[in-house]
Parts: sequence; structure tokens; C-alpha cells
Amino acid sequence: MFGISRRDTRTGAIPYAPAARADGAPADGGPRAQIPSMRRRLPLLLRLHLPLLLLLPVPAGAQRGVRADEATIAAVHAALRAGPLTCRQLVQAYLDRIAAYDREGPALNALVTLAPDALATADSLDAARRGGAPMGALHCVPLAVKDNMETRGLQTTAGSLALAGWRPMRDATQVARVRAAGAIVLAKANLAEWAFTPYETVSSILPGYTKNPYALDRVTAGSSGGTAAAVAASLALAGLGTDTGNSIRGPSAHTALVGIRSTMGLTSRAGVVPLNNGADIAGPMARTVADAVALFDVLAGADPDDPVTAGARREPDYRAFLTPGGLRGARIGVLRQAYERATTDGEVVAVFGRAVEALRAQGATIVDPAGLDSLAALTRVPGGGACNPFKWDLERYLAARGEGAPVKTVRDVLRSGNYHPSVQLRLQAADTVALPPEEAPGCVAREAMRARFRTAVLRMMDSLRLDALVYPTWSNPPRKIGDLNTPHGDNSQLFAPTTGFPAVTVPMGYTRGDALPAGMTFFGRPYGEGTLFRLAYGYEQATRHRRAPASTPPLRARAGVR
Repeated sequence: MFGISRRDTRTGAIPYAPAARADGAPADGGPRAQIPSMRRRLPLLLRLHLPLLLLLPVPAGAQRGVRADEATIAAVHAALRAGPLTCRQLVQAYLDRIAAYDREGPALNALVTLAPDALATADSLDAARRGGAPMGALHCVPLAVKDNMETRGLQTTAGSLALAGWRPMRDATQVARVRAAGAIVLAKANLAEWAFTPYETVSSILPGYTKNPYALDRVTAGSSGGTAAAVAASLALAGLGTDTGNSIRGPSAHTALVGIRSTMGLTSRAGVVPLNNGADIAGPMARTVADAVALFDVLAGADPDDPVTAGARREPDYRAFLTPGGLRGARIGVLRQAYERATTDGEVVAVFGRAVEALRAQGATIVDPAGLDSLAALTRVPGGGACNPFKWDLERYLAARGEGAPVKTVRDVLRSGNYHPSVQLRLQAADTVALPPEEAPGCVAREAMRARFRTAVLRMMDSLRLDALVYPTWSNPPRKIGDLNTPHGDNSQLFAPTTGFPAVTVPMGYTRGDALPAGMTFFGRPYGEGTLFRLAYGYEQATRHRRAPASTPPLRARAGVR
């Protein structure tokens, strides 16, 4: 069975290798010398002439070209329609950027595997267009897909060497939907192994940490840090991540991206390696609200392979909410309970304060503070004990894959030794869990708490007549790589995962000398994504905080790509 159980609700993959350097010299060897060099995979013209690439002429009207860095879906589609750009040229431009920046230059270490058929897929899309076929909503959108989402015939590992070489027979539902809309899976992105940690992105499948392109000594947060770094650095046009407690929103905030965590049950998780099916969500990460919503509009809706989506209530077109002046007349509460603590960083608070004033200046009414009475009492789980569903969720998932899965149990993973040392204790703890989550007293008690918490949040929002609540996505700037001691500042674990209500993070500015990105979360009512998109778009258009990281500048242009 492909889908998620009622309780829970690789191909000729090109394992990523060091790229040729921009000066044409061979890349260094290193611990992954057994992997074929990207240099042998690059087209002959690029291998011979990479150092001599020239700015080729673009037909009259510079607006008809497009820059691969910071490109948007709308700009790409306009350039494809105008004629100077082909899908192949766009995909090749992203492959060039991957070659220059993921293992060379800043060496972001964001991507695990490249799709060997990306250029061939681009050619087929170009041929279809020449034959008069209409563009899909995501026509020729090269995506970085988190490596815990199944991709047909392309290695899927969840960051673990225990799954190395596993090539699923089907796409995860979200992957299938974006492909059907014309998107191209360009690469699989690194993640915190098994999606365990929100704090950093490191795994056994890819040696070393994924770096934040805004400061190469800083983390991307976790666990969708590979997708975040790739999209922020324009190694892909957009990406897909997963979020159990933080893992779309935190990495997006750390890298000046827009990230969407949907209402539980509005988007499918079928084909996603689970961490906790009671809270797991998958969704888009992009450089603009419009691009994130374009992906979301394709992703949202019921899926028979994920029973939790049976009651999904989607809007006819989420893009219709992206209208000018979206903040006028909105009532927005400041959720201080989400971020105020002794270790909250003063610069983050100052940036957030300016963000709130920007909301007010655009016509929103600000309710400050807005919060819950007796938060600690609401979230207390009396006498229930621990709730750790990972073992049962994962083993049910692996059993549904039949003989194709390389391991069947958490104990198999431990016995193999194929894991990063940082996850050993968590794997060992999971292996001791004797009861499935539907029977474990701690999990049953937690579900009762979640029901009370949902009710309390809705009552508070109703009493204050709020359209949304806002707070800093993280209370502290991105930490230095390897630092697990200073305050992390993760504000994402409580409100959205516990309620199952939607949350969207958008760039709100920068700290530490205007260098490190910070994000603001819009949190809303169940199935209130349209309202959140309207508000987030209004804020984004008024402030325009997103800027490209200096570590990955534009490359010399090819025809059709500036």
C-alpha cells in the first residue's frame, strides 16, 4: 500500500559529486571520491568552455529574458512565452549554479542527488510547447525536493545511509502533483537525518553540514535545511519541504524564504518518510509569496492515499488571494506568548517591532497583546507519560513498501550502524517504545490536550475578532554551525503543530549588521490559508525584505537567461 495507514493517518540517480570549478579545473577529491564527478556529467560544451561563457545577446526587450538567480515563476513563464528562453536553457542555468556553488565556491552542501533526466524532461516540455500544448501551472519550474519525499526511480534516503540506494516505485503525492503541473524535480535536498532536529541540517547520507548562504558559518536550522539553502541560493526555482514542528518554517526564516505549513488534512503526506504522523505536514518553500502559493495551489486537496485529507476543504484558486492592499481592514494579534522569553534576542524583537508597525501602516488593526489565559495549564498533559510515535509510524511506513525497503525496523537501522552519531540516542529511545501511539497513554493524553488547545485558540481569536496572529518565527538569529549551547529561539513547535492550524513565514528583515535573515509567522484558523496568503502577500509587497545572498552571485549569462 502506498498511502498512510488509518492510524497514522533509486534509477540512474546521479548521487551528487563535487562539480567542476568555475575555472575549469577538476574538483577536489574528498570522502565521496567513489561518486562519479559532475564534470563527467556536464554537457561537452560546458566542460570545454565553462571559463569562457559570455553574455550572449537577448532579443530586444530585456524584460523578455530572465535571471536564474531570484527568478520567479511568473517571470520564467513570461520569458518562455516571449521566446528567448527555453526550458532546457533554464534547467541548464540552475545546473550551472549547482556546479558553481553547492560543492565549489561557498560549498553549501545542500543537495544529495541530482535527477539525471532533468534536461531530458526540459526537452520534452519544450517539444510539447512547440506542438501547441498549454503551459501547466508549474511548467518548467525546477524544484529541490527534500530527500524524505519519495521520488519515482530517484534515490530517497531521509538523510540516512540505512536507506542509501533505495529507489521508490512511485512518487509521493505532492511530487506527483507538481510533476503533473509541469514542474521538474531537479535535485533531492539534504535534511536533518530522519528529520529529527529543528536546529541544524546534518545527516549520514551527505558528509558535513548544510551551510546558510547568508553566512557560511551559520546553520539553516532543520530539518528542511537543504531545500532552504538550495532555494535561497537559487540552485532551484522553488522547493518542497516537510514540517513536523518547525522544519519548513524555521529553515525558511533563516534563509529569507516564504514557507507554508498547511492546515492538517489539507495537504497529503502520502509517500513522505514519517517522523510523527500526528503532526507531519509537507509543503512549499519559495523566494516569494506568489511562488509559494502557486505551488500550494497545486498541492492542496484530498488524497485517497492519506486518509487525514478526506475532509479537505480547499479554495478554488489560492492565487486569487494575492491582491494589492491585503492588509487593509485586517485585525492581527501579536502573540507574545509564542516568543517572549528571557533568552529572546533584542535585535529580533526590534526587527519584529518594525514589522508590526509596517502591518499597521498598511491599514491593519493591531491587537497587542493577544494570547491565551493559563497557557501552561492548557498545554499540561497530566499523568500521560511520554509520546514517541516515530518507531511505529516509520515501521508501518516501511512495511507498506514491501520488499523494496532496505530496512524494516528501527532496530535494523541501529544494527546496520548506518546513521550519523547525533541520532543514535534518539533511535535507541525509539526502539524501546512498546505501544503504538493509539494505545500509548502518553499519546492518548496528548491528543486530548491538543483538542483543548484548539478550542482555546479559536475562542481567543473569535473573542478578539482576529484574522491572524503574528510572532517572530525564531526568537534568535541563526546559530553558528556546531553551536548547540546558545539559545536557539525556535518558536514554531507549539501553536501550529499542536492545533493543526496553518502558519506562513515571510522575511521580516535582518539582524547582526543587516546580515542574518529573520522571519515573521502569520498563524491562522483552520482552512484559513487564503486569509494568511492575503496578509502575507500584502506585507511582502509593502516591505520587500527578500534579497539574494552575497555568497552565490549571478553567473555569466547564457542565451535567454540573464
